[in-house]
Amino acid sequence: MPEKNIDFGKFGASGIKGSEAVARQLDWLAAHIATPVTARRGLMARLHYLTTSDRAWQAAKDAGLTVSDRTLKAWLEGTRRPSKANLERIDAAYRAVRRRNVARHLIARLNREGRGTRVEIHPLDQTGVARQLQRVVAHRTMNVRRWDKIVASWAAGDHQGLDDAWTADVLPDLGSQWGQYEYVKNIGFAA
Repeated sequence: MPEKNIDFGKFGASGIKGSEAVARQLDWLAAHIATPVTARRGLMARLHYLTTSDRAWQAAKDAGLTVSDRTLKAWLEGTRRPSKANLERIDAAYRAVRRRNVARHLIARLNREGRGTRVEIHPLDQTGVARQLQRVVAHRTMNVRRWDKIVASWAAGDHQGLDDAWTADVLPDLGSQWGQYEYVKNIGFAA
């Protein structure tokens, strides 16, 4: 694509890839348990979510949480506490299983039967760029109607697929200046 930024930040601009901002927002929409995994309540909520069904437990194992039944029982009873590495695995497995479980629902909510969802794009931060090198990049809003590839890539943890879907399918709808929004401060939308 002609507008792909190859050397982003060379003159002091800061921001994140738009697809990463979209992934963060989808994570926020899918988040269900607000208590951190380091607190007992957050740990128990995640473990119960992962062990409610054989399908959820298998998905947790596929996501990298491999512990014996004895260890899991001790965690659930509170007689043993997971190590820091296992807490991270539990949280990662919870997020992966949660993504898979809510993906279909999110697609339906975001597509809204073809009406789409309004997205706010906050441009990159140019405070570190010399005044003569700054360019005018305005705050933009747009309606995104095709969320299937974006949410499917996010649910699968496919960062490259998500970036491709965002930059090839969505950003060109901004017109000839779509390349200015490859890197952003934030992207906001609700479902």
